[in-house]
Amino acid sequence: MALEMRSKCEKCESGLHKHSVAYICTHECMFCNECAAEANYVCPNCGGELVKRPRSENSLSCPIS
Repeated sequence: MALEMRSKCEKCESGLHKHSVAYICTHECMFCNECAAEANYVCPNCGGELVKRPRSENSLSCPIS
């Protein structure tokens, strides 16, 4: 099951492109770098940890697949 890579920040609604730095929690809430830092990297929706989302599938290929 793949992550849902959303195209905008859930707080400020700024655009998130596939190469933008963005943060995601385990429930796939997505935030821009500025909003994640403002929230101390804790998801305001669920309280989970916000971590950098993976790069776009086109930027790196997995040697295992």
